[in-house]
Amino acid sequence: MSKMIYLDNSATSFPKPEAVYDFMCSFYRKHGVNPGRSGFDAALETEEVVFNTRKLLTDLFNGGDDPNRLTFSYNATDSLNLILLGLAEKGDHVVTTMLEHNSVLRPLYHLSIDGITEVTHVPFDNDGFIDPDDIRKAIKKSTRMVVINHASNVIGSVQPIAEIGAICREKGVILVVDGCQSAGAIEVDMQAMNIDILVFTGHKCLMGPTGIGGSYVREGINIRHTRYGGTGVRSAHPTHLEEYPYRLECGTLNLIGVAGLHAGVSWIKEQGIAELHRKEMALWKRLRDGIESIRGVTTYCASSEINRNPVLSFNIEGFEAGDVGTMLDVDYNIASRTGLQCAPLVHRHIGTEEIKGTVRLSIGRFTTPEEIDTTISAIDEIASIRG
Repeated sequence: MSKMIYLDNSATSFPKPEAVYDFMCSFYRKHGVNPGRSGFDAALETEEVVFNTRKLLTDLFNGGDDPNRLTFSYNATDSLNLILLGLAEKGDHVVTTMLEHNSVLRPLYHLSIDGITEVTHVPFDNDGFIDPDDIRKAIKKSTRMVVINHASNVIGSVQPIAEIGAICREKGVILVVDGCQSAGAIEVDMQAMNIDILVFTGHKCLMGPTGIGGSYVREGINIRHTRYGGTGVRSAHPTHLEEYPYRLECGTLNLIGVAGLHAGVSWIKEQGIAELHRKEMALWKRLRDGIESIRGVTTYCASSEINRNPVLSFNIEGFEAGDVGTMLDVDYNIASRTGLQCAPLVHRHIGTEEIKGTVRLSIGRFTTPEEIDTTISAIDEIASIRG
C-alpha cells in the first residue's frame, strides 16, 4: 500500500516532529518521576521542566507575568468543563456562537437544561465569520461570559477576537476563547486581544501528544472548584488549594504529555508560526482551487484565504460525505474526516446537517504539494463516477 496521505490534522496533527518523539522518550527514561512531591534531584529536575513548559506557553500566548496560571489538564474539553462549570452561576446568561465544537456546546447545554444559565448562539455570515456587533447586541445585564472558538474546526474561519475582546472588556464580561485550532497555528496574544481565559489542547497545532491540554486564566478571574484532590503541597489542609496552578490541577500530571508539549512548542518557535502558516495556506489555496474546478464539487465558506486556517470542507453531488471519505481512504489511502465534525450547529447553518455533513480536509506542517495534487486527482476521479 502507498504511504498514507494524512489530511486530518484538525483532529490531531500527524506525524509529530522527530524532536518531539526523541524528547518524550529520553525525558521519560530519565525523569519519569512525580514532580512537586519530593526533594530528590530527579523530582526537582522534572518539576523544572514542568514549570518551563508553563513558561513557554505563557510566553507563546502572552498570557501575563505568572506562568503558574497556565494549568494542565487532559485536553481542551477537560479544561472547558472545569472553566464553564466553575464560572457559571444561577441566573447567568452566556453568549456563544453557532461555530462551536461540542466541547463548548454540550457543557453549556447541560448548564441550560439544569436551569443554571441561559445561552444565546450568535450566527455567522456566509464566509464563516462572527460580526462583533452581533456579540455586542447579544450581551445583556445578566451576561457573565462570552465563549467563542478562535478558529473553526469545520470551515477554518479565524474570528476577530481582538474586536470581540474589546467589547467584552468594555461590558465587563469574561471572554473565554477555545484555542484548539489556533494555539500553535496562528498568533494568539491574550493581552492584545483582551482574552480572559484561553483554552488549548496539545495534540493539534502545538505538535504535542494526545492526553494533554490546559488553560491560562488571567489575574483577577478565579474559577470555582469543581474537583478536589492531592497536590503534593500542604497536605494537612482539608480543602483544596486556592492558588494556581493547584486550583485547577488535581493529582499527578500527565508528565510525558507535558514533555511532548514542551518539545512541540520549542519546535514551533524555532520554525516560526507565521512561516508555518504561510506554507499551509499556500497548500490550502492549491487544494481549494483544484477541487472547485471539478464538476459537482461544492466547498463551504472558502471564498478567501484571508483570516483562515488550512481547513477545507466539501461535498460531491450525488454522494454522501461518509462514502466519499471511505473511497478516499480505501482506494487512495487519503485520510480525511467526514460527518458533522463534533460541530452540529455549523452544519445546520451552512445547510449540510440533513445530508450528513461534509468531507473535511485539514492540511498540516508535513503536507506536501504532491500530496495535495494527488488528493485533487482522487476527488476528480470520484466525482467522475457520478457521470
